[in-house]
Amino acid sequence: MNPLALVGRIAQLLPVLLGVSVIVFVMMALTPGDPVEIMLSGQQVTPEQVQAMRHDMGLDRPPLERFAVFLGNALTGDFGLSFFHRRPVVDVIAERLPATIELTLAALLIAIAISIPLGVAAAVHKNRLLDRLAAVGSLFGISLPGFWFGIILIILFAVHMQVLPVSGRMDYACEVAPFTRLMTIDSLLRGRPDCLADALSHLILPALTLALPMAAVLTRVQRAAMLEVLRSDYIVFAQAKGISRRRVLWRHALKNALVPTVTVAAIETGSLLGGNMVVETVFGWPGLGRLVVESIFVRNYPLVQAAVLFYAVTYVFLNFFADLLYTMLNPRVRL
Repeated sequence: MNPLALVGRIAQLLPVLLGVSVIVFVMMALTPGDPVEIMLSGQQVTPEQVQAMRHDMGLDRPPLERFAVFLGNALTGDFGLSFFHRRPVVDVIAERLPATIELTLAALLIAIAISIPLGVAAAVHKNRLLDRLAAVGSLFGISLPGFWFGIILIILFAVHMQVLPVSGRMDYACEVAPFTRLMTIDSLLRGRPDCLADALSHLILPALTLALPMAAVLTRVQRAAMLEVLRSDYIVFAQAKGISRRRVLWRHALKNALVPTVTVAAIETGSLLGGNMVVETVFGWPGLGRLVVESIFVRNYPLVQAAVLFYAVTYVFLNFFADLLYTMLNPRVRL
């Protein structure tokens, strides 16, 4: 890898983070509502106490000064105190992040397990029944709103069939000493198969809700890429040499057809992190997305700004990781 290309990619992160910081700060500043009034709602307080609280939170400073202080502190890794938790924002986010990572990884694995084989099969059986079913299923998955699909799954599997839990990550009866803070991994490491089964049962519905739209998109991308590769001269030549069709598909065609799928998968993974706010809220999943939604409602400015910056960094590095995979899948591609 070219070191200059690596430095250049990292340098691209700075204007992105600055732009995201400005947009989020302006949007939160223009949003009606005062965090002090929300916190003190229904309490008997004097104007002096309200002013003292605003001063303690730094809300009595001019907006530009508040933004400059936020940027200066953020450069040192200090994102301030959460207004409502009265704890460092970094600590609050760190507590919720493992739940979101676990949900995102589960959804990503489900989406890939569905989309790649289905996309390849649809391309191989072009214009046949399987291809048409895949096209209809993809359109169905893309069109469904995540919150609606999640509610349908809850009604079907949790309310009527009563085979899966409604919300949360694990029953209180299961106590697993945290190590990675990923419930499924910690249950395995601690030798608790009962807790593993319980954690998986809580994970299935929200992971499916997130995975199916992503699987629909990846299936269409994988099918289109596979069709293009199958028309390539080197594939026709390989088949003419007598190489088995299965080997041509999985060893030659699929490797090159994965290149555009990797790009979309990286972008969609970032969307899983940022777009899981509604899904986490529907399923009561105690992750970062739900925390951001709660923080927006109560105007918890420092936490929202830090969380959105985290999402921005994640997007940039996921795209950079996709570029690295390009060079592995296609040696002709250089950063």
